Amino acid sequence: MGRGRLRHLLVVERSATLRHALVKLLDREGHAVTAMASFADALAALRAGGPGARPAWDAVVLGWPAHSEPGADALVEHLEAAEGRETPAVILAHEGHAAARSWATARPHTALILWDDYRELPAALAKLLEPAPAPAPAAAEAPVRILFVDDSPTVRAKYRRLLERHGYEAAFASSAEEALALAREGAFEIAVIDYFMPGENGDVLCRRLREDPRTAHIRPAILTGTYLDQVIRDALDAGAVECMFKNEADELFLARLAAMARTVRAHRSVERERQRLEGILNSIGEGVCGVCCEGRIAFLNPAACAILGRAAGDRGLIGASVEALVHPEGDARGARERLLAACRRGEHLRRWETVLRRRDGSPVQVECTVYPLTIRGRREGSVLAFRDIGERKRLEEELRWQATHDPVTELPNRRHLEETLARELERLRRSSERSALLYIDLDRFKYINDVAGHAAGDALLREVGRQLRARLRGADLLARIGGDEFAVLLHNVDARGMAEAAEAFRRLLADFTFLYGGRTFRIHASIGAVLLDAATPSASQALADADFACHLAKRRGRNRVCVHRAGSEEREAMRADLGWSTRLREALAGDGFVLHFQPVVPLRGGGGGECYEVLLRLRGPDGRLVPPGAFIPTAERFNMMHELDLWVVRHALCRLAALRAAGREVSFSINLSGQALALEELVAVVRGELRRLRLDPRAVTFEITETCAIADMGAAVRLVEGLRVLGCRIALDDFGSGFSSFSQLKLLPVDVIKIDGGFVRGLAHDPVDRAMVTSMNEIAHALGCRTVAEYVESPEVLALLRELGVDYAQGHYLAPPAPEPRPVTLAGTQAQRA
Repeated sequence: MGRGRLRHLLVVERSATLRHALVKLLDREGHAVTAMASFADALAALRAGGPGARPAWDAVVLGWPAHSEPGADALVEHLEAAEGRETPAVILAHEGHAAARSWATARPHTALILWDDYRELPAALAKLLEPAPAPAPAAAEAPVRILFVDDSPTVRAKYRRLLERHGYEAAFASSAEEALALAREGAFEIAVIDYFMPGENGDVLCRRLREDPRTAHIRPAILTGTYLDQVIRDALDAGAVECMFKNEADELFLARLAAMARTVRAHRSVERERQRLEGILNSIGEGVCGVCCEGRIAFLNPAACAILGRAAGDRGLIGASVEALVHPEGDARGARERLLAACRRGEHLRRWETVLRRRDGSPVQVECTVYPLTIRGRREGSVLAFRDIGERKRLEEELRWQATHDPVTELPNRRHLEETLARELERLRRSSERSALLYIDLDRFKYINDVAGHAAGDALLREVGRQLRARLRGADLLARIGGDEFAVLLHNVDARGMAEAAEAFRRLLADFTFLYGGRTFRIHASIGAVLLDAATPSASQALADADFACHLAKRRGRNRVCVHRAGSEEREAMRADLGWSTRLREALAGDGFVLHFQPVVPLRGGGGGECYEVLLRLRGPDGRLVPPGAFIPTAERFNMMHELDLWVVRHALCRLAALRAAGREVSFSINLSGQALALEELVAVVRGELRRLRLDPRAVTFEITETCAIADMGAAVRLVEGLRVLGCRIALDDFGSGFSSFSQLKLLPVDVIKIDGGFVRGLAHDPVDRAMVTSMNEIAHALGCRTVAEYVESPEVLALLRELGVDYAQGHYLAPPAPEPRPVTLAGTQAQRA
């Protein structure tokens, strides 16, 4: 306390020795002390302030007299009266002084200290003199319900007012029997019970409340007007948690009651937390089982009961050994014993797979984890958490099957074949035996797919699989390794046996008739064969050799067998072709292609913004760009042009959208291959990309070559009409190369005619080329089309094109293709060339 504001203390003590000890103790604490030996002088000093005046003393320290005397009694009466009741007082008394104890408990702002503990006086004064704390805001919680039991109507009335004034909810009873009946019916949390009552004393009622399960939660307190050690002992022995006295101050009664109420609220909080944790435990999807240190089951949550085929709340396993959970089948690789040992020893075991036993004895596969249960540093057992993984195991098995099998034919797939082939080559390296690999490619599958649909194609593949499988030996393997490609691994055959088997499969498919939708289809196959022995380097090489042989069979006219022979010139040519095929597929998978842009420059007027033809390049291994002439023929031979077309369309439209979003008025002209005419999904892809990118379709022109359009006019018309419905423009590229079909131009609703560069190059010195360009330009204009001249490589050609009235020009003289679309104007080009 004390070294803040100076405190004025009045000390009253008869004994000079004790008075001196008190003054010395309080002086050290920095108080202003006035010490008196006379109770009458002390009373006069207290009254000197006068009625209504501020007291001259902050507190009184009173040595309680051993015997009653008039001066002391008058001083005590003054301190009890209204004028002195608010003055803090500390009473120092000898052991067992009941009057001092009773007066101190009844008077507010009063403390009692035994002389043996007089050194606690400064701390007691500090507590009495510190400012009263602001009342804490009431928590939004239900009030504590109190059952008050006393046979006196007066006492009940007093405490009813006191309890209700301080926010307690109380019910009152006049006897033990009435109280017991109320307690059994109501939700009381505290019972304040008078000790002396007719019939049964309060300690008997305490005991009956604690022994009845319906009322055992109530915290009883004894209230008595008599301070007797035996009464307190009887009450505490009966289960009372507090003893309170009727003659003590109301504030002390309320403080004791508030302490009990805090305990009740803390119990409520603990109970709410217990219920919350129990709710969490019950809502967990995993099974949770508690195991005590003796290895017995202490609890199971509802999920655990469900996994084990038991009803929620089933206590049949409680108290049983944890071994009762584990199925005998769970001992694979020691899994059962490892789990039981972890539960008994309190070890941490993670993601352990074993088999538990359901109520009906059936097994259930689970993945479990054992956690040691430690409370305050002491092991109290283990917690076993587990979940049913039967469905996961079934799914894993299905996924493993799917990973190694073809979903259409249910035959092993390429991955399975490669793994089996690798194992077979390992076996052959340890023996002198030989095996063979047949690569079977159906020759007319695409035709059936196009004519009858993909459902017919799938049905054909399944039927071919059944036909081939029927001719296999038990040890051989048949796999579907591609769209219309199968492979057969023949074990323990020589060259002759391989050739005979390959020919047998060829004849089988040549003689096979496929019926679908009331139509009859005939198919046949090209087969490549390779002999396997200890010298075969790898499974991938064996497959590549068989694939080469199959391609040779196709080149030689299809429906035949070709046996692999190392070193042939034809094979080396095929190897080069397949090398390009691999590079193209890798480029498609890894974005190895690059777009370049060549300006299309208006020759008359502004032209309405920038226009570029989109051109495709392949990035080589050394970073150099490969022109399309080097890889397009291979892509066409391997039917890959439709993949390239879709790649170019998607990437070009994305780039165009970015440029237009940046504020540039740009349009792109995108080339489509001849194979794109039959690409059914192209229009849908373009539609989806235009919507996704929110792109104006009028900024997109698609170019198709004249020769391709004339070769399949029906497909060309369908594609053109589909793209024009979207709002895109169409350009006919290389116009003039198919001049013999010039009249069919009227069948194609195109917007732009691109004059073949072969006529443009010789324009300056060949009058025939000039006449052809003049005619094509006039006819295109007559049909309402704009014209573009390609391969403009000199100022003389550019001048003639302007003279002839051609609308646009492009070529290296104006600007070569570049990785970035940079605007070019005719005036700027001429100024730069000058």
